[in-house]
Amino acid sequence: MAIFPRPVSPKNALSDLWDYFRQNRPHKWPLLGLSMALTWLIMWVFVIDANTNTMPTRNKIIYVQSWDANRSDAAIILQQKIDLAKQESALKKKQKQMQGWADAFGIDWREEEARNSARRKEALKEINAQLDARLAHAEGKDKAAAGARQP
Repeated sequence: MAIFPRPVSPKNALSDLWDYFRQNRPHKWPLLGLSMALTWLIMWVFVIDANTNTMPTRNKIIYVQSWDANRSDAAIILQQKIDLAKQESALKKKQKQMQGWADAFGIDWREEEARNSARRKEALKEINAQLDARLAHAEGKDKAAAGARQP
């Protein structure tokens, strides 16, 4: 079974390639260089991708925040409020960065951002109201427990 179709032989194919390279064409060498560069780039990307996330992660240290075992519910809720505020500021910072990219690429984001920020403010208002109610309840329990301890 032949590898090449019937009218083509390796000898004829190589002679055609040699004839092409002997002709004086101004675009021949830049296109050859570009095609070789793109081929090597694709091969290099595959090699890099093959090494990504395949190496073992030895001695990877994961830090975990430790908490006092007997901290009050009020302290936990206050920490949740602080974490929520930090998350919101990080989100706003990331949104500003993405809005800069959107402006650079000509993407219209202002109407959608106004609508989404209104929804986000409403959701944050609701979450903070729930956390405030839980905080008041927890502080009331803590005061009642402190009052019960002192005769």
